[in-house]
Amino acid sequence: MNLRKLLHATALTLCAHAALAATPAQSAPRQVKAAPAPAGWVLDWHDEFEGKALDHGKWVEELGGHGFGNNELQFYTARPENLRVEGGNLVIEARREEWEGKHYTSARIKTAGLYERTHGRFEARMKIPREQGIWPAFWMLGADIKTVGWPRSGEIDIMENIGREPATVHGTLHGPGFSGEHAFGAPSSIASGAIADEFHVFAVEWEPGEIRWYRDGILYHTARPDLVKGDWVYEHPFFILLNLAVGGYWPGNPDATTSFPQRMLVDYVRVYRRASGAGATAGATAGAGGGAPSGK
Repeated sequence: MNLRKLLHATALTLCAHAALAATPAQSAPRQVKAAPAPAGWVLDWHDEFEGKALDHGKWVEELGGHGFGNNELQFYTARPENLRVEGGNLVIEARREEWEGKHYTSARIKTAGLYERTHGRFEARMKIPREQGIWPAFWMLGADIKTVGWPRSGEIDIMENIGREPATVHGTLHGPGFSGEHAFGAPSSIASGAIADEFHVFAVEWEPGEIRWYRDGILYHTARPDLVKGDWVYEHPFFILLNLAVGGYWPGNPDATTSFPQRMLVDYVRVYRRASGAGATAGATAGAGGGAPSGK
């Protein structure tokens, strides 16, 4: 090869190497959150919070600052400061700020009118906040609440935590004859550290005549008609709620030790129905992905 050809070949090789160096390396395959359905259950509805905003085909914001029957201190807004989807999580953020006559803001969302179901496994992977006066919750209300009122509608609290109990969450049932401070509930505590230190999975398995509560796969509470001291009102559709309250009768108010903002992160919410032949459940008003409103 003469010198001219050698120089030309060398130049081509250097250009090829430069082009490869300038091409971004392929990113590693994105981790998929979806996991196999628990044995005996089939996925019916879910939100993985992978978009850039709240999916209004699945959720509606609940706004207001009237205390919600608990003397809560926050005003719930739909602002991105309080409610957003980022990094694959739903973020509900409580802030200390003046808003509509209140000293705190936060957010509360629900599936009412969009997804309401009788029976199933209701599950969320969450990282809750901490400190005095902070009250995160993952729960359900009977879809007939506007006509029959509370507690006749029924309430299923899948997970609640109050800041002064950092290692403990509560699963609770409210109904006629057993509501408020007389509700039928039980705690679940971790051996060390705080629940807020990492993500945990909270779930109920709700079947005809029985509701079971789980924390990270550990069964810690069961309710049946013969165990509650009142009417069993849990054989009709319920909707899902997620919220982060500030203050109230149960958690008490924030104090000098409470820092803001406080954030509740939700990795996913999934609802399963019993697989064919594995047990009977009633149908939902909407399938996976939200479906048509039920008219509420």
